[in-house]
Amino acid sequence: MSFNITEHADGKIIEIQVSGKLSKEAYEAFLPATEAKIKEFGKVRMLVILKDFHGWDAGALWEDIKFDLKHHAHIERLAIVGEKKWEKGMSIFCKPFTSASIQYFDIGEVTKAREWIQADMPVAS
Repeated sequence: MSFNITEHADGKIIEIQVSGKLSKEAYEAFLPATEAKIKEFGKVRMLVILKDFHGWDAGALWEDIKFDLKHHAHIERLAIVGEKKWEKGMSIFCKPFTSASIQYFDIGEVTKAREWIQADMPVAS
């Protein structure tokens, strides 16, 4: 399993790249950084890139459910980039659990996903 978090210059956008099967330990590694950004900005935007993704183990799925319940109002936009039909379905399944605007992009549309996640961002003065 591979897991990588990329910080964007404005700090409000969290980009996460995941491959393989997401474990509870990997999920727990991403939580502190994400929760720190939520504390700093109130709301964040997330870009999740799934490449050769095989889902979650039971522990990671439970952590994901707890995160969604706790932070349903703290995610402003969620872009999911994936390769498989079920990953696109996941973007539809997530909608009742968050107030975020959610958009799915195919793996070849990473640039388009980054543009969408950054759109309408307030300009720092």
